[in-house]
Amino acid sequence: MPLDKPPADADGHKRLLAEILREQEIRQKGYRERALKLFPHICANCGREFSGKRLRELTVHHRDHNHDYNPPDGSNWELLCLYCHDHEHEKSLDAKYHQGPPAPEEQPPPLVSNPFEKLDSLLKRKQDDEGPASDGK
Repeated sequence: MPLDKPPADADGHKRLLAEILREQEIRQKGYRERALKLFPHICANCGREFSGKRLRELTVHHRDHNHDYNPPDGSNWELLCLYCHDHEHEKSLDAKYHQGPPAPEEQPPPLVSNPFEKLDSLLKRKQDDEGPASDGK
């Protein structure tokens, strides 16, 4: 099989990806346009005002982080500038991080084995077999 020709299903994947991106853009334009009509063009966090070409720096933030929940009254949205929007998502990531590690039963199994997993027991067994360490005298 020649390497310069992609597999037959690659075209199907490209078409599917293009369709998904197109639908996402249409959905985003829909709620973005509605949010810009509903709310003043001011960042809800830092209070900066946006107009003209800079209006593109104002983003729609979904308060519950569900991009499919877009009520007509805009109750799940707030307009945030790019910087405040990034900061808002960083806060939610930090909150997950500071909750601590999940309980052992919730942790997924390791993807690869740990080659040093039983090293302690092997070293201890070797020390037990050799007896007390001597200082060479």
